[in-house]
Amino acid sequence: MMAVGFQDVSKHYRERPAVTEFTLQVQPEERLVLLGPSGCGKTTVLRLLAGLIAPDHGHIAINDEVVAMDGRNLKGPEARALGMVFQDLALWPHLTVRGNLEFGLKAQGVPAAERQARIYKTLGLMQLQGYAEAWPGDLSGGQQQRTALARALVLSPKLLLMDEPLSSLDFELNFQLRKELLRLQRELRFTLIYVTHNLEEAFDIATRIVVMKDGRIERIGDVSEIRAHFQQLLYQSAATANGDDTSRLPCPP
Repeated sequence: MMAVGFQDVSKHYRERPAVTEFTLQVQPEERLVLLGPSGCGKTTVLRLLAGLIAPDHGHIAINDEVVAMDGRNLKGPEARALGMVFQDLALWPHLTVRGNLEFGLKAQGVPAAERQARIYKTLGLMQLQGYAEAWPGDLSGGQQQRTALARALVLSPKLLLMDEPLSSLDFELNFQLRKELLRLQRELRFTLIYVTHNLEEAFDIATRIVVMKDGRIERIGDVSEIRAHFQQLLYQSAATANGDDTSRLPCPP
């Protein structure tokens, strides 16, 4: 079974192509990173997969079930059994940490006793014990990030989408939360699709990387393949800047 499948998916905004002929398969429990500069279509791919927008052409499948095709969402976001962490976190400021986690569980009709048990367990996983009644505005940046991730994980998703979730954090906290994300993915065994423009994040998190440019897939490979690709680009750029003929130079190690 495929966790996610895109087949010839295209999406335009006011005649401007955002994603073009996008075809990709993602395996269960894979950690896939979409890597590229701002405006290359990464976030549009996540929004399509989440059901926030519909593809103009092509189809999208989750767990081998088609959920969207040719301008229509066949399943809404709430029916796709996925979690999403946005770049701006999108925590509800009028709800406590507990309220933020409980909102989605209530929408799913989870009974009260089970809601509280799942919230308690998830707060423990995210090292947020003691913060259940705190307001988002009173939390540190790292605690807000943990709360946003906890809100997604409390729904027990098989698929987690993350859109530049650590971009606003300093290096030390970014590094710490990356390690925690990898731990959680191993423990909970969800499929992860992670968007970033940061090479270090991509190399640290991914089992496979999709490099995007202008709404298209430019290259796909594992970490070692993509690292070698960027090393080659850097080598060629440096050689060109020095006026060297790169065709006569040995390849970098």
